[in-house]
Amino acid sequence: MSSRAAALVGAGAAALAASLVARGSRSRIARCLRPLSSYANATTDVLEPPPAQKIKVALCQLSVGADKQANLATARSAIDEAAGAGAHLVVLPEMWNCPYSNDSFPVYAEDLEGGDAPSAAMLAAAAAEHRVVLVGGSIPERSHGRLYNTCLVYGRDGRLLGKHRKVHLFDIDIAGKITFKESLTLSPGEGLTVVDTEVGRLGIGICYDIRFPELAMLYAARGCQLLVYPGAFNMTTGPVHWELLQRSRAVDGQLFVATCSPARGAEGYLAWGHSTAVGPFAEILGTTDEKPGIVYADMDFGQLAERRAGMPLRQQKRSDLYSLLDLTR
Repeated sequence: MSSRAAALVGAGAAALAASLVARGSRSRIARCLRPLSSYANATTDVLEPPPAQKIKVALCQLSVGADKQANLATARSAIDEAAGAGAHLVVLPEMWNCPYSNDSFPVYAEDLEGGDAPSAAMLAAAAAEHRVVLVGGSIPERSHGRLYNTCLVYGRDGRLLGKHRKVHLFDIDIAGKITFKESLTLSPGEGLTVVDTEVGRLGIGICYDIRFPELAMLYAARGCQLLVYPGAFNMTTGPVHWELLQRSRAVDGQLFVATCSPARGAEGYLAWGHSTAVGPFAEILGTTDEKPGIVYADMDFGQLAERRAGMPLRQQKRSDLYSLLDLTR
């Protein structure tokens, strides 16, 4: 490496560290002081997915209200129904145990590390009883004085396999339409969540995370076969962006995508609904409207190799012109 190139790499690492300091991510500063060339290159250094399986997925679009115990009972009933219908993977919506509001998040939050977590206990028990892999939507989590929007993933034995804290917080202000700032109460997560389960390798995101193709491409480079996004899009962005983003993430990474929304209520935050499953060629495998219900979709992960062979995007990328770095791999 020339002295000029080395200087540029060093400057890039310093700039990256400064950016993370500004965002409050001091725990990552040491990593960012490494030369950029030492990070995994997600454009060229791609991991192979695990052996392909055929699975049945259930997306449980639930009614959510102010009564937490009623929300838990609704979720448990949906898991029971989905498992009874033969689902191997069951997915719940974003914030299924409480109303979606900054006022509600602190009140309904659970301490997952301290044991005061009835929602988590229910999810673990349901997964173990029915021998299903369960992506438990998301719930508000309290940890060390902070609140997070957190998704829990359980294996068939009820063991916690992964925990994803929403990385990109939903802070928007669309004039005359909708203003919401999760950052008023919630803190962002600081990592990707790749989960090897009995049904395949999953990449987890929550709602607003789906808007960031870089996150999805890192998951694809890590060998994920299915990206799962519990989400609660609204009546402004939902009609125009919800399906578009899912199909975009699927075709970008040539993999499967599943989203699970709450059903639309009559007051408060109005969710768009339309939980959807998408295949690696951006085809819709299953969807619904705004009402409560369960969407079932059959997925054959063998299609990933077929689609990638027919359209070999990975081999055609120009790493001499651009690269995506994975800073946490």
